[in-house]
Amino acid sequence: MKWNKCAPIQHDDENRLFVSGRYGSKAVVSELNRLAERHGARLGMTRRDFLKSQMGLAASFLALNSVFGHFFLVNSAEASDPDLARDQIERYANQFIFDVQVHYLHEEFPEPENLLALRRAADDWNPKLDDEKHDLEDLLFENFYREVFVESQTTCAVLSNAPSDDKEGWFLTNEQALATREKVNSRTGKRSLLGHAVITPGQPGWEEELDKSLELKPDAIKGYTIGDPVGESEYPWRLDDEKLVYPAYEKIQKAGIRNICIHKGLLPVGYEQKLSPELVAYANVDDVGQAARDWPDLNFIIYHSAIERVVPIVQDVDDFQRTGRIKWVTDLSEIPEKYGVTNVYAELGAVFAATSVAHPHLCAGILGTLIKNMGADHVCWGTDSVWFGSPQWQIEALRRFEIPETVQKQHGFEPLGPADGNVKNMIFGKNSARLYGIVPEDYLPRHDTHAA
Repeated sequence: MKWNKCAPIQHDDENRLFVSGRYGSKAVVSELNRLAERHGARLGMTRRDFLKSQMGLAASFLALNSVFGHFFLVNSAEASDPDLARDQIERYANQFIFDVQVHYLHEEFPEPENLLALRRAADDWNPKLDDEKHDLEDLLFENFYREVFVESQTTCAVLSNAPSDDKEGWFLTNEQALATREKVNSRTGKRSLLGHAVITPGQPGWEEELDKSLELKPDAIKGYTIGDPVGESEYPWRLDDEKLVYPAYEKIQKAGIRNICIHKGLLPVGYEQKLSPELVAYANVDDVGQAARDWPDLNFIIYHSAIERVVPIVQDVDDFQRTGRIKWVTDLSEIPEKYGVTNVYAELGAVFAATSVAHPHLCAGILGTLIKNMGADHVCWGTDSVWFGSPQWQIEALRRFEIPETVQKQHGFEPLGPADGNVKNMIFGKNSARLYGIVPEDYLPRHDTHAA
């Protein structure tokens, strides 16, 4: 099985969604172009071919460091030496990577444009996507399988899902999602894909839907307390609603399921004008602690680490630098101590993608805050792929990402350490393996790797 690499930022003069702002994106592109022209010419490669290579990936991290400061561990020789660049990948061929948030859409999904817009935004760091026209096929099963299980070093994953007030607006039905689990595992011959069943407390017939889903033996439950993640919902709910939701927890627990995965934060761009304050309140984490304390045998895995916006803005970076706090992320991280619980976890889907190459200082703050307050053993790897293309670029970015010493000293953060060190191995897979009863050693050795 082969996989391909892709550089993490767009390489033309247009600066799109995630790399816009005053924090140096044009300077990053300019420096990357300079490196591409210099090294590509010497190697007899076109600019585009260089940028799609592993050397181009290294050049991307060098360019980011030159503008933002030293956030990525990269040797300058990797941008000019094909063998050295290849070695950087092959040394981690058998690292256990458990991605607990991947997605695709059913073929009749009515309005894929918003999700395709995320892939267009990901052109900013992923030139492989820049070659594509970005149509519905990108978001369907076959491309999902290719990008997650062929084009990345992901070992296993959890297929997530999202509901809507209108049933047609679900990414997948629970039946489709759990059938996909069997389809993928049949192809790979192992437990490569796990699956969520989504609950929608308050919607008509939701309890019957839960009963049907439990018969399909999902690996975890997924919920959106805001109701519908893309607009005003008639059915928001709270995790600590004893009358509405606690009976469901009892059913879930009796079915042998221990993991409750909850979408928090990640509000759309301009949500202040689109959503009522009453609805927005359901997106924060003030209902997590009590539910976790009342249900100690369930794990509450908070997706996106509850970051407020799907697209962080410059003000978010400034606020962290000024106060040391990140809206809702810091609140989440303080729940274990505040409520005396150990069953609350943070997941990195979308939040790492949206900050690591656009606002690395904020990314350092998020990772440092979660690890400092919750422990590295309570942070779970997720990528929200395929919305951003293959997860490989995110894997590469976390392997190399480090919290600068100045930030460590200022906020009392510990270093993340090497790509295959204890902290990153826990985040990449060991934590989620523990939650889902998976033995990482059962997946090794995984497969041969080849430089693209």
